[in-house]
Amino acid sequence: MSPAQEEHVDIVVLGAGSGGYAAALRAAELGQHVVLVEASRVGGTCLHSGCIPTKALLHAGHVADQVRNAPALGVRAELTGVDIAAVNAYKDGVVGRLHKGLQGLIAARQVEVVSGYGRLVSADTVAVGERLIRADHVVLATGSRSRSLPGLPIGGRVMTSDQALVMDWIPRSVVIVGGGVIGVEFASLWRSFGAEVTIVETQSRLLPAEDEAVSTALQRAFRKRGITVRADTRISDVADDGSGVHLTLDDDSTLAAEAVLVAVGREPVSDDMGFSEIGIELEQGFVNTDEHLHTGVGNVYAVGDLVAGLQLAHRGFAHGIFVAEKIAGQNPAPIDESQIPRVTYCDPEVASVGLTEAQARQAHGGEAIETVEYNLAGNGRSQIMGASGFVKMIRQIDGPIIGVHMIGTGMSEQIAEGQLTVGWQAYPEDLAPLLHAHPTQNEALGEAALALAGKPLHSHN
Repeated sequence: MSPAQEEHVDIVVLGAGSGGYAAALRAAELGQHVVLVEASRVGGTCLHSGCIPTKALLHAGHVADQVRNAPALGVRAELTGVDIAAVNAYKDGVVGRLHKGLQGLIAARQVEVVSGYGRLVSADTVAVGERLIRADHVVLATGSRSRSLPGLPIGGRVMTSDQALVMDWIPRSVVIVGGGVIGVEFASLWRSFGAEVTIVETQSRLLPAEDEAVSTALQRAFRKRGITVRADTRISDVADDGSGVHLTLDDDSTLAAEAVLVAVGREPVSDDMGFSEIGIELEQGFVNTDEHLHTGVGNVYAVGDLVAGLQLAHRGFAHGIFVAEKIAGQNPAPIDESQIPRVTYCDPEVASVGLTEAQARQAHGGEAIETVEYNLAGNGRSQIMGASGFVKMIRQIDGPIIGVHMIGTGMSEQIAEGQLTVGWQAYPEDLAPLLHAHPTQNEALGEAALALAGKPLHSHN
């Protein structure tokens, strides 16, 4: 097809990650003719180099820890090693099956996938090589990529999560620069695989975006696991001699490790995409949008990691669905960032939704907030599993629950109730009569709600 032979569709989606393919599938379901442009593979970062492969490795690490701890349960088992080639084959198998399933969904909805690097050349046209695709609506979903720090070049034994996920060896020692979600997840899995792990974090605590009580509990749990945390610390120099990496810290102390993981966050993929050339406003690379995810230019929308905020796959899904329904003339509710659940899949797991205690006190005043922590030591199923941690709930005095924060094995599977609680602005008194099956970890949320309602059963108020 020559450049003069433009084709016209209802919607062109630039990027087939979580936000892009969700927008394409929902739009097709609503009767739109959709073209999905992707330079790599449908599924994007989450499926191929983020959420799914990372959690597969974490699961393998969890199994290794279970075998190590089996004798304490009376089960005779011994961990003789970790076969990283077999672990990677398992991980790749999970990714492959999900990728095949996604391709089937896209084909079934008759969404055309155009392979190639797409660029916005006008408010209604995307160019992919010599091919021009004009659309009534354009959805930008180009996602994000790992970033580094000045003076910390990626290469050799200094890597980002992209390289770490395809390693064919397990480092005996590793330094992780950054104590956010990516950093603590890799710290957890490498420790499970037997590595000596040190985390260097510039802020005062791990997971600084989470509730302080949870961060404190995580650091305590990591110390118990033998993971070293150097908070309030910066890297001043890095030297890779080919056999190892030597780091100098800002207090002139040094660290040496076989590998260094740079986990300092992700940046939007928006450069050289034609966005600013057609008038789309960018701020630190992120596309500025209104609450309806409209860019202010033509019928161009942006979704997912391209829009400043939580960089989470399920946020991208929600954005994509919202935009597809908006384009179709429906009236979907804008995505409320404060009601998006967050999970960090380290051991112990961290899960939260809503305001932290500090945010709640700032927003509503210190005296207008009430909190309660229910310790998992009182939860039967957690005792059986050997899980420690707590569920913390925050409410406005005589008002709804505005924050739920949890730490402990299995907490990722409990956050759904927390999200419903915060999303529906439930009062503790609304939750108190609800039954939670026994024995489940889910009971911990019921116990916390009972305590906030002033009638604790298995805890002191």
